[in-house]
Formats: sequence, structure tokens, C-alpha cells
Amino acid sequence: MRWTPLPVGEPCPDDARLLDRELSWLDFNARVLALAEDPDVPLLERVRFLAIFSDNLDEFFQVRVAALKEQLLGSDAHGTLPELRAIRMRTAELVEQQSRVLAKEVGPALEEAGICIVAYPDLDDESRAHLDLVFETRIFPVLTPLAVDPAHPFPYISNLSLNLAVVVRDPATFGERFARVKVPPLLPRFLALPGDERFVAIEQVIAAHLDALFPGMTIVSDHAFRVTRDVEIALSDESEDLLQAIELVLQRRTRFGRAVRLEVATDTPSDVISLLMRELELGADDVYTIDGMLDQSGLNALDVARPEMRYSPYRRVTPREFAQGAQGIFRAIADHDILVHHPYDSFEGTVEAFVAAAAHDPDVVAIKQTLYRTGGDEAGIVASLADAALAGKQVVALVELKARFDEQRNIERARLLEEAGVHVVYGLVGLKTHCKILLVVRRDRGGLRRYCHVGTGNYNPKTARGYEDLGLFSADEDLGADVAELFNHLTGYSRPRDYARLLVAPDALRPGLMELIQAQAREGGRITMKMNALVDSEIIAELYRASSAGARVDLIVRGICCLRPGVNGMSERIRVRSVLGRYLEHSRIYRFGSGDDVVHLIGSADMMPRNLDRRVEALVSVPDPVLSARLDEILDVNLADEVLGWELQSNGTWRKCEGGGTATHTELQARAVARAHRPVDDEPVT
Repeated sequence: MRWTPLPVGEPCPDDARLLDRELSWLDFNARVLALAEDPDVPLLERVRFLAIFSDNLDEFFQVRVAALKEQLLGSDAHGTLPELRAIRMRTAELVEQQSRVLAKEVGPALEEAGICIVAYPDLDDESRAHLDLVFETRIFPVLTPLAVDPAHPFPYISNLSLNLAVVVRDPATFGERFARVKVPPLLPRFLALPGDERFVAIEQVIAAHLDALFPGMTIVSDHAFRVTRDVEIALSDESEDLLQAIELVLQRRTRFGRAVRLEVATDTPSDVISLLMRELELGADDVYTIDGMLDQSGLNALDVARPEMRYSPYRRVTPREFAQGAQGIFRAIADHDILVHHPYDSFEGTVEAFVAAAAHDPDVVAIKQTLYRTGGDEAGIVASLADAALAGKQVVALVELKARFDEQRNIERARLLEEAGVHVVYGLVGLKTHCKILLVVRRDRGGLRRYCHVGTGNYNPKTARGYEDLGLFSADEDLGADVAELFNHLTGYSRPRDYARLLVAPDALRPGLMELIQAQAREGGRITMKMNALVDSEIIAELYRASSAGARVDLIVRGICCLRPGVNGMSERIRVRSVLGRYLEHSRIYRFGSGDDVVHLIGSADMMPRNLDRRVEALVSVPDPVLSARLDEILDVNLADEVLGWELQSNGTWRKCEGGGTATHTELQARAVARAHRPVDDEPVT
């Protein structure tokens, strides 16, 4: 399902005013795949983008396609939703393209560089002997063949597991049976051969040794397959114990999630596919035939130390304000608001350093923080919060247990913090707490003073190295009072209030943004918005009205965009850009107006109904002229990028920019380094 150009000069039909959300997401993943195709991208980074494409597609099916299929089940509709048919066509096209990129472009380039993914049948005797030993000692002991016959029901196929469908024949009776062998996820996906950079996929090694699993039987055939299941969590608003409720749902999700996709190798016979479809309750449109390796997310497991095939190393800088020790950090924030820009500015040297300084400063009496995705290790922020509680400080952590795919990790971190004496709040049943806020209360000479941080990204050191995000540090009294009041609302009982510098969802964010957009709906009006997704129909309608009234609108949207730009009489003054490259663009920046009346906001919310209506989100105003100029700098660099940039056309397709100039990530790296070596009161680098 592709969009056709609209007639010039004619109004846009109502059913074409919004681009399809799911197809727009698939177009975003197509832009990720384009990075894997790009010969100017370092070779091992192209491999990484192939893996990211697969990871993204897995999540899309687990969440979005699962939701559409659930909608179909709950309706009186027969057959398949038109949207599901369009998704299938586009997905099949992209998966075929991905297989071709690996087989025809990336694979041969790797081989030319001496890095080979070798098929087991093509190995020499010495290499086979090595893998025979590996199989016998490391793989065979953990394999469990599961037969399917009247005495053995069809086994449960776990979500995203890689499996072999095996057909065996009894040489005595000549009867054929089906069996399933799961590739244990704890084993490495690729087995390295000694002496060089050659790798064999583990499923091929298992397939070559199936006779050891089915002794006395004849192996007729084996075929790789993979199942994707619905992972969405549905919680009752009446749950009395949120932690217990989520643990129960996680168990049920692992065990009972409905299958939504079946991936099979091209050589899989139709009778095996039919058996899998029947047992998994899937239709023909749910089956995707893969010509090549299943689950290319496993490419991330290639253990190759070839830095020359990666992006050039970048040493994240520590802004001068944070290079003066723990006491210096508080002095600097007390003096003026500070904006940090990750990953160009070090997360460890700024956010983690701030929390560590608060944890060990005897003058700090309280720390409060939201944690949405906490990261995988015990170091850094989680450890500092625990240290602060053990030191007798009042420490509150609001851990969002419903953060999708991180629920179990967040439960573990919450328990660790509770054991250290941290007051842990599990969020709200009806709303996800997605805002990124941090509050430190410290004794100063004039009494207690609040220091706070409001960010666009998670307090997660791992993602902070690859996600582009912003954070604002401030000791401003109004903002400190806002953040303190928001924490009180989240942890206690209070009615939402009016805030001085925050726009908070679900109560004030939508009307506040609508008012800001409407104020620019005039000749000379100016709106620039940078976000991950633009889906909300009311926000889009206001942007259309602003454009029609004469405002110029520039949108930087990394992923889904349902707004159709460039349509006469509706959106001719709206431009939509997307930047994809080394770092994942993740910050949200909203700019309204120009000159002395300009308003800048940063924060956690995208323009989606879930962010505006079903989450606790926070956007903070940035009135400081030096910092607002920094935000303009980021927006301008993104809008000028003709290297990593894409532009959305009025017919709903994306066009790769083909100009010259400097890529956003390279440019902002250089500016961060230059800024770190300038006096702290200098103007932004231009």
C-alpha cells in the first residue's frame, strides 16, 4: 500500500490527510536498512544496522501487529484488516531486501575483509572436526529434542526463539514423525573457527549433528523456523499490588502470548509449514519465507575486533562546569542553568557525577528520581541512590515497572533499591510515568535549596552512549518547586497544579502545546519541532491550521510521521525531515515563535496520544538565551543535514537528501569538543 501524489491545487481528501501509522513505521525501518546498504558507512556498522533492522521488526510485530490482530479478533470483521495486508506486503518487500543486502553486498564485503560467515557443508575436514568437538562438549548436553505424536503434544514455541523443524523416519516402520529442536538462547549464535575470523551459525552445526539427537532414526530433513508472539501487558486498574500483578502478567506473557508471525527458511516443505500454521493458529498471511539467515539480529554476536571497520572513536567530553569536583558541580548549577547534550557530553561525567556527588555530599538531605529504563549493571546511578539511602539520606525512586521489555529488569532494580533503604514507588496503575526528572535537596548557607535535572532520555548509561538526548540542570526556584510538586503528586495524594516552568501530561501538556501552536497560526509564525514520532491527529490538525494561516513549520521526526507535508491549501509551509546515522536521534525539542517572544521546551514527550493522554510526561521551558541558542543550533544542524537527512514528500514517500556538507553527528561532536575548551560563559559555538 503506497501513497499516490495529490493533485496540485486541490484540497486534500479527508481520508488522505493522515499517513498510515504502521506503514510510516515500516518506512522508518526502511531508512535504517538504507544505512546497511550505504557503502560509505563503515562495514561492521552496516552489519549492526542489519541487526537493528531485525530487532526493530521484531518489536513491531510483538506490539503493533499483535494489537491489530487483537482488534480483528475483537470485531465482527471477517478475513484480514486491509492494514494487515498492506503491512504484510511492505514487510515481505523489506525482508527480501534485507536478505539481499546481506547476501549480495555486506556478506561479500566481509569476506573480502577476511571475515567470513561460512556454511557448515563448505568446511574442510579440520574445521568440521573442531566443530564436532564443540558440539559434543558444549552444545549437545543442553539440547532437548521434542517429538510430536499422539503421546507427545506439540510443544510450546517460545517467543523469538530459533528452532529446527526436523522430520525423521523410522527405518523399521518407514513412518515419518515431526520433532522440534530449540536452539538454546544462552549459546553463542555464531561459533568461531580457530586461527582466523571465520564463523558458522550454530543452527547449522546443530542440524549437521541431528543423528546424535535421534539415534537409530533417519533424518529426512531439517528446517529453521522462528515464532513471534504478542508481548503486550494488560493490567487491571483494580490491581491492589502493582508489582505482584506485573510479575503475574510477565509469566503469562512468556507462556501464553498469541503467535503473530512465523518465519521459515525457503526450503521448508509445505506440509511442515502447514503443521506449524495449524499448531500455532496462524494463517498464510502470517508466514514469512526468508531466503537466507533467519533472525539477523544475531549478527550483533559476531565477535570481531576490527576498529577500522567501525565509526571513528569519539571520546565524550565533560563540560567544564562538571570538571571541578563534587562541590564545583553544585556551585556551577547554582550559578546558572546548564544544558548537556548526550552522547557528545559524557553521561557518566554529568548526570552520573551529579547523582554521585549528591549521594556522598553531607549537605544533601534528599534525592528523588524517576527511573524508566535503568540499565543492566549495578554501577552508576542505581548504586549512588543505594549509597545515599545507606548514608541516611531521604531517597525516593519512582521505578516504572511497565516499561515495555524492561519490566523484569526494573523489578530487580526496585528490589535492590528497597533492600538499601530507598523508598521505592512503582508508578501508577492507569498511567506510565515516562518523565525524566531528578531532584536533590541540599543545605546551602541560605537554607535548603533544590537542584534538579529534567531530561529527554532515560537515566541509563548504556543507551546514553548511543542515544542523542538532552538534559537541563537547574537550581531555579520556580523549576525546583515544580519538580518537587510533581514528585509529591506521583508519590502521594494531590490534585495536579499549575506549574511555572513545566508542562505536565496528562493534564496540561496537550492544551499547553495546542495554545503554543495556535499562537503561531499567522503570517510570520514560526514552529520547529524535533521528536521521535508525530502521530496525534489533534496536534497534526493544529499544525495544518498554522500552515494554512501563514506559519512556517519545520519538523524533525526520526520515526513515525502521520502528517502529510507540502499539500497546497493544507500543509504547503510544512517541511518534514528525518536524520538517521551513528546515533539514535532521541531528544525532543519544541520551539515556538521568534525573536524576543520565542519559547523553547525540551522533555520526554513525543506527539502521540499515549504520551499526551496516558502517560506522566514533562516538558521544561528553557528561557536562558545562551541555552536556547544551543537548542537552535541543534535544530539548525539537523535541518541543514544533506548527508544523513531524509525528506518526507507529499505522496507519503521519503527521499534521501543528496547534498553535501557535514553530517549532524560529526558536526555536533566537533562543536561539543570546541565548547568544552571554551570559557564557560562564552556564547555557543557557531
